[in-house]
This record gives sequence, structure tokens and C-alpha cells, in this order.
Amino acid sequence: MNIYMHCEVSSRELDSKLLLAILAASRGHQVIVSDQESIIKGLVRKFLFPGIFHTKSITPGKPKIEKHKRIKNTGCKITSIDEEGGLVDYKYDKFAKIRYGAQTLRQASAVFTWGLDDCNSLKKIYPKFSKKIYLTGSPRADLWQPFFFSYWKKKDKKFKKPYLLISSNFISGLHMKTLYERMRVFEVGGYLKRDPELLKIIMPRESEKIKLVALFIEAIKYLSSNKKQKYKIILRPHQTENAKLWKIFLNGVSDVEVIKDDSISFWVNNAFAVMHHSCTTALEARLAKKPVISYVPFNLEYSEKKLPLDISYKVKDLKKLTRKINTIFYQSKLKNKNNKFDSLPKILRKKIFIDKKELAASKIINVWEKLGDESLSKPNNWALFKLSLKIMKFNGILGRFIKKFTNSNFQNKENFKFPPFNEKNVFDKIQKLQKVLGIKKKIDCQLLSDRTLLIKQK
Repeated sequence: MNIYMHCEVSSRELDSKLLLAILAASRGHQVIVSDQESIIKGLVRKFLFPGIFHTKSITPGKPKIEKHKRIKNTGCKITSIDEEGGLVDYKYDKFAKIRYGAQTLRQASAVFTWGLDDCNSLKKIYPKFSKKIYLTGSPRADLWQPFFFSYWKKKDKKFKKPYLLISSNFISGLHMKTLYERMRVFEVGGYLKRDPELLKIIMPRESEKIKLVALFIEAIKYLSSNKKQKYKIILRPHQTENAKLWKIFLNGVSDVEVIKDDSISFWVNNAFAVMHHSCTTALEARLAKKPVISYVPFNLEYSEKKLPLDISYKVKDLKKLTRKINTIFYQSKLKNKNNKFDSLPKILRKKIFIDKKELAASKIINVWEKLGDESLSKPNNWALFKLSLKIMKFNGILGRFIKKFTNSNFQNKENFKFPPFNEKNVFDKIQKLQKVLGIKKKIDCQLLSDRTLLIKQK
């Protein structure tokens, strides 16, 4: 069967997409991991035969509905798991109404859920589509489990010092896009219609987060000056934040490094502790059995998500923050340490479904195979598709050149969400996944373009 996986934010999604691809390929399927545009053009122009189109959300905005119409018209079946997850709120109903809709659920053949919370909420709000909604868990959460700890180790990555990971999720004022550009996304995507209160809270929320950024910078400097060089601090910006801004803010601060390389999961798994404020990474760190500290320097009204705070050590001032991190650091050195984070809180077990007998990725492939038929299994001419990708790339370069030549104000914007694949890095990940999963079958991995990966059996 042909499986086409849309990857939007590679630092967030690539590892889980590779997990799905490797397992699917080992079961005889041919898998493309790529950006949405390349897949849609390949299907519409008939360089690709129909298959399963697996996407990162089915938000009911007009542009997405139109894209999914084009995909379905090629004969494909659409499936999705929402990569945003809605994990940081205790209740899921509001997220379900904003990120889902009757039109997109009608277009989808299957919707996969992270846990009981989102599964039950979606079935309650959209009862007509309950048979399409599956409790599988997320392949991203598969990779957060102890079974995959070895996957996150790198032979060529040696840390001279243990490090505290600080996960930034402030976005506002640090975003790669301007406020106007972000508001246009909300407007075009229909978010403002589905959530009329959103417009009222955007500016106060932006203000709160800017204040948080300033206080986190102060905290990082304070920790750096009080830790006596025993450990390093790594600041990991959110995927939409401008890392260059963080580097300016923390320039000259000793033993502090701003890093945006690799998945956040790599940095979580190799840290002695994780510090955050209302960040989804707190949930991931708890599953990875890492101590989690939430720094709460003031009470927020608009941008505070309580669930990540409640599953963390909550600290409100700098002196207590320093003492707590130092205590965790010295405990991490003990061989027989007693880690209270080994057990998962009940709310986390509702949010993230973990089946110890079967991976979420495997459950998703089971559903794909039930949806599959002969029309989704016609063999593609991969050489022809690869040639079409080269033509698309050339046309894109030519188009940008013409725009730049005819419009002096034209700016070529970098795709910060999905930079080109690093071939060695991707192939290393695939080999490691095969080893962890114990897959003996030979897997063929080909880079068809700088953002298109083909994975199948040899």
C-alpha cells in the first residue's frame, strides 16, 4: 500500500514519522515522508497513485478543506492525528471544537487520538463520526517511553557536563513570524470565528509572555552565577521561536547554550532535569521519568496552562529555584536515587494512552491496513516522481528569482518549520530505529529531494 505522510514541523514530528514509516515498510508498504505541497502536487499531477494520506491535523479552515478535497479527488483516503495534542489543558472540549469540524471529519477515513481524554471528547462532540475515531495513542509518545531510551543516545554526542534543559514555550515576541502574519493565519484558518474570545485575549497573553521571557532570562543568569560550574544549561527554543533572539539575550552568560538542533526528545532524554513554564515538554519529561521544575515568577491570567505546572515541582522565586535544581542535580549523581517522577499521575494516563503490549504506531498501521484496498496499492514510478520533484524545485527557484527581479520588496522566506533533510542524520535515525525495534528485513531509504524521503523494503 502507498502511504504518504505529511510532515509540517520536522523537529517535532520527524522521529515519530520515521517510526511509523519503518514499521509500515517492514510490513510491505511503501512510504513517503514529505512536505504537504510535494505530496499534493505528485498526486494531482498523477506522478503518484492513490494511497493513505496521513496528516498532522484536520482543522476545519477553508484552505485545509479545499486541499483535502483535492487529495480525496485523486482517490486517496485521509487519516490524521493532531500533533498539537491539546495536552496542556485539563479539559479537551474547547480544543476539539477549534481543531476539528464536521466537514473535515467527513473527509477523513480515520482519526487517531492521543488518549482517553481526546478520544472521549471527540466522540461526545461529534457522535456521527465516532466510528472513525480510534484510541491508538501517539507515535510521538511511543518514543518517550523507556523502550526507546537507547534511540536518543548518540555516539558522536558527548556531554562534558551534565545539563539542565530549559524548554521555552513563550513564542510571543520571539516568533519567526510577525504578529500580523500570525493573525492572518488565525483569520484565514477560521480560528477567530470558531473561538470568538480569542481576539480578546491575544494582546494580554502576548504581554504576559513577554514579561515571562524577561524573568526567565533573569533566572538563567541567576542560575549560571550560582551553580559553581557543576552543570551546564541548555535553552531549547520552541520550533517557531527565533533562536537568534535567545542568543542575543544570553550572550556572555557562562555555561549556557541555545540549541535548536535535533528533536526536543533528544535533549529531554539526556538532561538531568527539565525546567519550563506551562510547556508540553513537561508531559514528555514525566513519561521519560525526568525531574520537572516549573518556574512560576508571577500569576498569569491569560497564558498559564495549569496541567504542566501541576505535574512539576512548582517554584516561585530565584533562591528556591536554585536550591531545588541543585538538590535534583546532586540526587541525579546517586546510584540508588528515589525518583518520585517514576510514577505517572492519573491525569497524564488519561491524556496519553500507553499500551505496553503494542506501540501506538503499530495500532495506526493496523487501521491503515483495514482501510486499504487494491486501488491504494498500485506501484509508483519513483524515478518519475523524483524527476517531478526536481522540476518543482527548479520552477520554485525560477519563480522566486522572477519575483525578486520584478519586486524590490520581495523577501525569500526560510522554511523554519521544515528545513532540508540532513541525509546522514536521517539514515542514522532509521538504522537505530531498526535496531531498537529488532527489524531484520532490509529497508531501502532514498532521499528523493531535500524534503522528500522514500522508505520501503529492498
